[in-house]
Amino acid sequence: MVNEGRVSVSVEDGIAAVTFFHPQSNSLPGALLRKLAAVIEDAGKNPDARVIVLRSADPSPALPEGKGVFCAGASFDELASIQNLEEGKVFFSGFAAVINAMRKAPKFVIARVQGKAVGGGIGLASSADYCLAHESASIKLSELAVGIGPFVVGPAVERKMGKAAFSSLAVNAAEWHSSKWASERGLYANIFSTMEELDSAVQALATRLASSSPEAMLQLKKVFWEGTENWDTLLKERAEMSGRLVLSDFTRNFIEKFKAGVR
Repeated sequence: MVNEGRVSVSVEDGIAAVTFFHPQSNSLPGALLRKLAAVIEDAGKNPDARVIVLRSADPSPALPEGKGVFCAGASFDELASIQNLEEGKVFFSGFAAVINAMRKAPKFVIARVQGKAVGGGIGLASSADYCLAHESASIKLSELAVGIGPFVVGPAVERKMGKAAFSSLAVNAAEWHSSKWASERGLYANIFSTMEELDSAVQALATRLASSSPEAMLQLKKVFWEGTENWDTLLKERAEMSGRLVLSDFTRNFIEKFKAGVR
């Protein structure tokens, strides 16, 4: 049976720790995306949780520090299996659901990024209200190279980093950008040289927020996300765009070559 990954949540001292995992570099199949969105929504409704921390489990814990992957974006296995527009829309709507769940959660969402973020992984980091990262957390929007374009995650990335940075990432889809580059453009609030420092900073911030005024944080979050009220509709439209393009011969051929190890 194929390991479809998992999403878990624990609530302690007012902090809801949401963790996702997939053995293939934390890539995200549709079922995992839908589960992640539901868990974030539930954490937002949980009166015992006053702040949400989003993180991934390292699929390769034996690797040296700094070699991990936060999220490799969409599952190529599932992309390759999409047969029609409806299936494509459903798959990419999973990313839309997670982004909107983070946007609409009535509590701050802190993202802990411990390694590289690709495509949808940047969308998750961009949708957090505050993001802390390890210095290894380089980023790449690879969608154009695949033939689909970063349509669903685009609004979140542009909102967080600005149109110029989003355009640079989207156009130069083959190039990695360093965590320093991402931090200078607003994606990461701070970057750390060790995992211990990163985890300590995440815990300290989450603890402070858990003891802050819930009403003040809720109202501040509404201010942060002003102008995104149309995203429920917008991201569905973007999911359809990606769902249509994933059926193209260009994308089919790219995925086949990628899975065969041809670069």
